[in-house]
Amino acid sequence: MRIYTIMTAFMVLLLSALTAYAHGPSRQKITLTAEVAAPPEEVWAAIGNFQDMSWHPVVFSTEGEGGNEINATRVLTLGKEGGPTINELLYKYSDEKMSYSYRIEKVDVKVLPVTNYSSHLTVKPREGGGSIVEWRGAFYRGYPNNDPPEELNDEAAIAAVTGVYKAGLDALVERFGAAN
Repeated sequence: MRIYTIMTAFMVLLLSALTAYAHGPSRQKITLTAEVAAPPEEVWAAIGNFQDMSWHPVVFSTEGEGGNEINATRVLTLGKEGGPTINELLYKYSDEKMSYSYRIEKVDVKVLPVTNYSSHLTVKPREGGGSIVEWRGAFYRGYPNNDPPEELNDEAAIAAVTGVYKAGLDALVERFGAAN
């Protein structure tokens, strides 16, 4: 009986160690919000078209197909003509709820150090007037294996996505004014 207990304990420790060693990256999630003075309908009119991301200061141009229909695509060119691109696919859209969800289909991790990225953008009424714009994302770091290089680790992915969201939300506050 004692040998059985020792063997069981050994197997549990061995499996625990192997499981810990085999663990890859964990899914990261972030949510940023901005409160703006304009009513939700006005804000949604500016950001609710999946084919037009001109409201974001980093986006030089947007080209796409499918409008706001499910499986519509867009290619964002960043910075300047000929700049890096991000290919995205729309998988959920509700004009009534003023929200849409999309995922990145293709991006160079040197541009945005993430993989398996999905995002949700929504506009909600703010108590007391104005709007709340919420931008949520879920993603894995740019390097899927253990021991990622610094520029492709969890912290780099979180910082990059946070920077993208913050720049877009700050531009909306500048455009529509901060809510009081």
